[in-house]
Amino acid sequence: MDENAKCEILSSEYLIRCPWLTARRDCIKLPDGVVNDEYYVLEYPDWVNVIAVTDRGEMVMVRQYRHGLQRTDFELCAGVVEDGEAPIDAARRELLEETGYAGGVWTEAMVLSPNPSTSTNLCHCFVAEGVSHVADQHLDRTESITVHLFSRDEVYGMLCRNEIIQALMAAPLWRWFMKEKHGL
Repeated sequence: MDENAKCEILSSEYLIRCPWLTARRDCIKLPDGVVNDEYYVLEYPDWVNVIAVTDRGEMVMVRQYRHGLQRTDFELCAGVVEDGEAPIDAARRELLEETGYAGGVWTEAMVLSPNPSTSTNLCHCFVAEGVSHVADQHLDRTESITVHLFSRDEVYGMLCRNEIIQALMAAPLWRWFMKEKHGL
């Protein structure tokens, strides 16, 4: 089979279209000719997250409730890329809105697929070093987020103890720590 072969979409039906969730059922023909008449795809906008380190070397984390798992955890600042917005601009906006931190030197650390099997979006992961607190939070009415500052060692310990369980946040953090500790 050709490694670049794609499925042929024979039909597609939207099951739900909401601002935060669009789901469709596709009938697809696989490259080998097999037909799968019930393949579900979730359409999301791209996402961003930010490893933010203050000008004093502290890491900016947020803590919020996540209803899917019905638990409250520490996370990176994160959000949605709005239509027409560049990922870097979305990351800067989200950091300012959720934490009140801004500035610093920004680099894109990596781009991840939340789930290439069923999701259409990407997650752009950024590192912002040397940020400072410049404003109060500006949260959406459905957000309840607290801001916390931790040392690098504290965040590394949280990772090692599996206290940061969001995969799209743990992956760039692990990579960042490996680069920092081992120059990888």
